[in-house]
Amino acid sequence: MPEVMFNGPDGRLEARYHHAKARGAPIALILHPHPLHGGTMNNRISYTLYEAFRGLGFSVLRFNFRGVGKSQGRYDGGAGELNDACGALDFLQAINPEPSSLWVAGYSFGAWIGMQLLMRRPEVGGFISIAPPANVFDFSFLAPCPANGLMIQGAQDTLVPEGSVAKLVAKLNTQKGVSIDYRVFDDADHFFTGHAEAISAASIDHVRNALGLDRKKVALAAD
Repeated sequence: MPEVMFNGPDGRLEARYHHAKARGAPIALILHPHPLHGGTMNNRISYTLYEAFRGLGFSVLRFNFRGVGKSQGRYDGGAGELNDACGALDFLQAINPEPSSLWVAGYSFGAWIGMQLLMRRPEVGGFISIAPPANVFDFSFLAPCPANGLMIQGAQDTLVPEGSVAKLVAKLNTQKGVSIDYRVFDDADHFFTGHAEAISAASIDHVRNALGLDRKKVALAAD
């Protein structure tokens, strides 16, 4: 899990990167929660997503948005952070020029940035959004949503009420050709304390099904 630094749009960005051994391995980018509320690439859920994709044989990158950890720059209200995500994806694709698939996964604020990234980068083929803040940010830009994906929400979330996410999912699922796998954890709040293993299992299950991955081949690719 080597530390890497790469050039972002507003300075150097700090990251952790795992490179899969298999030629043409799929790639995934992980986006962390809100920088002004303690969000970093080492957040427990962000790390869980990173490890889930690594175990599936992906080359995977997680990084700190501008102004977080060793990353240069200052918080920019989302616009700059979206540009950071684009720069991170550029970096990931430069190392992996011919991936078999490309996924984006984000938690909370990172989920909002990730869904915007879908609209900018048509090569993204799948996503995982955990507790997307549908009650705070406008997701109407997903018209239409360019990819299928997984959304996970806690029923006890008081920061992002489950109903707001359910409404977003229902709206997306009315779009032609769009299928959102929506999973609600009945006893989870916004922080998913004690639910990291369940999030990992749900993410792995969704990606395996979406890509038709064989369990034995996945195990070999992750070694």
